[in-house]
Amino acid sequence: MKRGVLITPRKILIIRLSAIGDVARTLPALRALRATYASAFIAWVVEDSAADLLRGHPDLDRVFVLERSQWKKDFRSLNTCGTPFLQLASIMKDIRKEGFDLALDFHGILKSGLISFFSGAAVRAGLRRTYCKEANYLFNNYHVDVGTNAISRIERNLRFVGFLGIAVTDHHEPVIPISDVDRASIDRFFGDHTLADHWPLIAIHPGTSRKTLYKRWDPSCYAALADRLIEQHNAKIVWTWGPGELSTVQAVVAMMKHDSIIAGSVTLKQLAELFRRCALFVGSDSGPMHIASFMKTPVVVIYGPTDPVVNAPYRQERSFILRKDVSCNPCREKNCSRLDRMAAVTTEEVFHAATELLGVEHPDIAGSREQQANP
Repeated sequence: MKRGVLITPRKILIIRLSAIGDVARTLPALRALRATYASAFIAWVVEDSAADLLRGHPDLDRVFVLERSQWKKDFRSLNTCGTPFLQLASIMKDIRKEGFDLALDFHGILKSGLISFFSGAAVRAGLRRTYCKEANYLFNNYHVDVGTNAISRIERNLRFVGFLGIAVTDHHEPVIPISDVDRASIDRFFGDHTLADHWPLIAIHPGTSRKTLYKRWDPSCYAALADRLIEQHNAKIVWTWGPGELSTVQAVVAMMKHDSIIAGSVTLKQLAELFRRCALFVGSDSGPMHIASFMKTPVVVIYGPTDPVVNAPYRQERSFILRKDVSCNPCREKNCSRLDRMAAVTTEEVFHAATELLGVEHPDIAGSREQQANP
């Protein structure tokens, strides 16, 4: 499709349902769309797990939220198993009422393809067959070739909207809309723990989603790292966590010699504001890591089986990637039980990376922003 085929779309529907990191990595493409089509009505279909990143977003006119978490509960009972279908039908009715003339399916799976198809949009753009799954290409009537899978998801999303004539080389600074209420909540947290004037304040996020336990670094390594950062850099450590991850954080803290702080349950926007105020983020390939990178916080990322190119943080010049080559990475085996890919990265290496990003001299630092060595 050339730019002239659809000169100025009046109403644009973005479809990127989950996960948190993937939704975050679509935000630069949203910024590009808004910069190009300032007067267009732009809406987004998202699942509830990542919806907080989009509510109140200045570049969006409407957010359609699929309450997947509640739907999973409803399916467990005969009395409520039909409720998700009724709610989905209601949402799709609202989407069709808007009269979208362009749907952009960033997700590339069956579910997103069906939403695109039933949106009623005249132009339904999705990825070419090579880059999507579950016969998604059957439901879209224009297919974008992004060239390769060996690029970051952020770049792929920008290439995807490139068919509209948007230059992928343009700098589109993403926005995470943090409200005064979010800031006030983090103000209280900082006040309660006397964090406001302390440097360095380091956020560590040891958890990942339940589906990706293979991306977690060993809890004892996180404990040893935190103790060393406290001892050698006078750091204060704030542990952050998501649904189902609090016990992981508590287990890490129980292994430590020194005191540290466990953050409370926070929204994604509050998490973003917390990261914005930190000198450093440390964690694995996860949604919180991507949020931290969008907030201009330097990140140390510990990669295991996932591809550090595809899953690179937003600001690579402000990051330190730690990954060891083992026989089968990168891979996307969701049921993988191998933990050696994460264990190959040592506490010493992560400490050195953190030290470099903090700007503290350390005699053993090699100076490279990325370490990739054979075990």
